[in-house]
Amino acid sequence: MLLLAIGTASYAVLNVVWPTFRPPFVSNIFAETPVASYLHLGFGAIAMLLGPFQFSAALRKKYLTMHRQSGKLYVVSVFVSSISGFILAWQSYGGLVTHVGFAMMALAWFYATAMAYYFIRKGEIQAHRQWMIRSYAITLAGVTLRIYLGVSFAAGIPFSEFYPVLSWIAWVPNLLVVEWWILSCRQAATAK
Repeated sequence: MLLLAIGTASYAVLNVVWPTFRPPFVSNIFAETPVASYLHLGFGAIAMLLGPFQFSAALRKKYLTMHRQSGKLYVVSVFVSSISGFILAWQSYGGLVTHVGFAMMALAWFYATAMAYYFIRKGEIQAHRQWMIRSYAITLAGVTLRIYLGVSFAAGIPFSEFYPVLSWIAWVPNLLVVEWWILSCRQAATAK
């Protein structure tokens, strides 16, 4: 997870700081909505890089203050990236299905993170962890999107046909897997 997150975040950062690195498709997005593009990729990269360290029990136990501070930065980063992602969703290639898929992802990402923050403020650590897992599963949509995109290119599926599907499969399966895992853990805990 960490290596994939670092690779995807690095790609985002390169697109932010090195305009000639951008492929034509990404250059067009920056040309149409530059502020939202910079905010989405920049803050999304921060969230993606912080996430794996937030899940380390050893780091959390040893450096609780750092965990809290980086958690706040993660929340702010997701809020900025999801709002700008919502704006970008309506400019995305592929029509209404793609627009709605990416917009729903942005809303789900914002909501899951807001719920995680809400529960930690209430002192409900278990609920906070579950919502953070959901939030980071959506953060990792940046990784799964690129994996599925590579697979589609390798399989010879035209971009125009696959991109609307990608706007949904980049994040919905992530949430389904995480939800299954959370339910499995709950069932295992009640069975004891």
